[in-house]
Amino acid sequence: MDPDLKRKLAILSDAAKYDASCASSSAPQRNSLGGQGIGSTEGMGICHASAPDGRCISLLKILLTNFCIYDCAYCVNRVSSNTPRARFTPEEVVELTLGFYKRNYIEGLFLSSGIIRTPDYTMEQLVRVARLLRETHDFRGYIHLKLIPEASPELVNAAGLYADRVSVNVELPREDSLAAFAPEKDVAGIRKAMGAVRLGVETAGEKARTARAPKFAPAGQSTQMIVGADQAPDGEILARSAALYGAYKLRRVYYSAFSPIPESSARLPLARPPMLREHRLYQADWLMRFYGFERAEIVDEAENLDLAIDPKLAWALKHRGEFPIDVNAAERERLLRVPGLGVRAVDRILEARRFKRLELADLRRLTKGVEKLKAFVATADWSPGALTDRADLRQRHAPAPEQLSLF
Repeated sequence: MDPDLKRKLAILSDAAKYDASCASSSAPQRNSLGGQGIGSTEGMGICHASAPDGRCISLLKILLTNFCIYDCAYCVNRVSSNTPRARFTPEEVVELTLGFYKRNYIEGLFLSSGIIRTPDYTMEQLVRVARLLRETHDFRGYIHLKLIPEASPELVNAAGLYADRVSVNVELPREDSLAAFAPEKDVAGIRKAMGAVRLGVETAGEKARTARAPKFAPAGQSTQMIVGADQAPDGEILARSAALYGAYKLRRVYYSAFSPIPESSARLPLARPPMLREHRLYQADWLMRFYGFERAEIVDEAENLDLAIDPKLAWALKHRGEFPIDVNAAERERLLRVPGLGVRAVDRILEARRFKRLELADLRRLTKGVEKLKAFVATADWSPGALTDRADLRQRHAPAPEQLSLF
């Protein structure tokens, strides 16, 4: 690899690590088995290999440039930051993507950028990368483009036509915090861009029913919120997420624990929040999306999630009168509320009980969370009795206290 290109890659891949919204689920199936094109989203496809902190590492995740005319206080690439700068040309990004893909290092591209010159100019450069990959090289792998909210609707539309997924980061849970920490960013512009993507996805879906139409961001759109940069509690963060899911039909909201940066504003925290807080937010988010929970059931808007236990167990302990639930008779919606039972385990239970009355030993074969759920279920040979109401039930499932280290 050219030394200058290698230097740029080192700088711009490191600069992209703060964006968590790079998962590649729901991409349409494409391949080059017919002898045409390059790449695939199936077979080996878009793998979901993750770093220890849970972030996707299957994509070439880079910035076009970390030069930026904005001065967002929480961003290491802000114009006032003393950080090494670099910039790819669109052709260099295409070269890297194809080269890494052919070596089986990556399964697709996640591309974002600092704002250079103007939002429109920056968005034009991002779209050019995707257009070159799709039209010139017939690349059929996964592409995720980060939208510049202030860019023209025509460029936002072009991005959706070439990319599998697009995303606009709302950045912070509170709009007044965004105004304080990122004064150049326009909340109305973010909403407008997200609304344009929703309209594009829905319009493409309607046209596809009656005529052959190009797909528009078939894997949908996502966004990211930084957790812990302002004083927003978890309940408020989840309320914002619920509103975004409803208004813009997002596929995912990603939560990224604030990471202190060099020479940052005195208004920002000196330490990052616990990574466990980020994890609990993801768990609560899944309860809202896949388990039928409303945000208000999980946590009050002014409160934080319990870090010691997962949010489903916390809900169950507050609603012990709902339990025990008979696994041989309960509907799917009620089974999904049992701590220790995931969606797959519930579906296995529903299938298995068609053939026999389930006992506790059957649950052990169907799920790994039996010790957690024993207090909340009844089977053909098991009833928890007074176990459900034990005062120390929370302590039995919370992690043991640890001696803090001085070093």
